[in-house]
Amino acid sequence: MSYTNGNGNGHQPKPKNVLGGDLISCCTDPMTGFYRDGYCRTGVDDTGRHTVCIEVTDDFLVFSKAVGNDLSTPMPQYDFPGLKEGDKWCLCMLRWRQALENGMAPRVYLEATHEAALSVVSLEDLKRFAVE
Repeated sequence: MSYTNGNGNGHQPKPKNVLGGDLISCCTDPMTGFYRDGYCRTGVDDTGRHTVCIEVTDDFLVFSKAVGNDLSTPMPQYDFPGLKEGDKWCLCMLRWRQALENGMAPRVYLEATHEAALSVVSLEDLKRFAVE
């Protein structure tokens, strides 16, 4: 069993968000998260660390595509519908930091953003872009 399976049975800890509470679901339509379970949780298999729950904007999609991460084009072979403005999505923490550094950071759902994101971005920066 992986440490990311916070199943509440006392054997594994539940994943925490950047505020220290239990991680809540980011989105299930479209289904997001590295593990495609709606949560921005991470583990050893998730080399990109998909930990930041964002609100997608058209400007962010254009930026992301320009830096090599096309999130707007559907890829049916991966059951990926393509994102559109208003969608919620678990974004790689380094991509969010890159967007921040380029003035293109999308808004963030703090309670659905995994605490691991704090290893590369500050809570203060995340709070500045918080939806809640």
